Amino acid sequence: MTPLLLVIAGVVALVAGWLLMRRLGPGARIGRILAATPVVPVARAVEMAAQGAPRYVAVGGRICSGQEFEDDAGQPLVFRRTLLELRRGSTWMAIEDRREAVPFEVAGGLTSMAVDAEELGVGLVVVTRGSEGTAGEIPDRVPPGTDPATPVRVRVEQVSSIDHALVLGVPSTDPERGPILRPGLGRPLVLTTLEPAEAMRLLAAGRRGATLAISGLLAGGLVAVGAGLLWAIVDAVA
Repeated sequence: MTPLLLVIAGVVALVAGWLLMRRLGPGARIGRILAATPVVPVARAVEMAAQGAPRYVAVGGRICSGQEFEDDAGQPLVFRRTLLELRRGSTWMAIEDRREAVPFEVAGGLTSMAVDAEELGVGLVVVTRGSEGTAGEIPDRVPPGTDPATPVRVRVEQVSSIDHALVLGVPSTDPERGPILRPGLGRPLVLTTLEPAEAMRLLAAGRRGATLAISGLLAGGLVAVGAGLLWAIVDAVA
């Protein structure tokens, strides 16, 4: 194999790995962000907000609020998202997305900073509660003409003021709420009440084979491109 063919093979492997990675959806990206983002104390994040130099960081601490609302079990919640989804082929499609949220903060020691809960979406990584059934059981909540046998499910994602969380975002300053974590620099606001390793396992659930394939393609592609370029340089010098 010539150096050019080796480089081409490496580029093909890199492109294949990138395309496969995109097919994994937003969860794979959130996992990579969790793995790569540096963790700083709350006090340091507050300083960064005052300095005004945008930087994407992770901040760990306890969730606190003075405006909690209770769930059915009496837990004090600061955020709850309820999704009603229909099964369409191999994917689930949301037909209802109800959010309930109150202002809350992440605190460490005597320092705290607000979290922009309005921006929480794919970046919320928590243990999901829910149930499954069929469209025939809730005919008034599904689109007209839906087959009664269509699978449906309800998923509930929530954050409690008794939780400890890791929040990833860009520290900034809000005129009303003061230091606050928001999405930025092309990355979403991420909040997980799980340990980072556990959160990444949850995000990768059912995708281990694809994840290993991606790692192999990207690593093999980089090696092939590097070896091909090195071979070409050696041939040119010789």
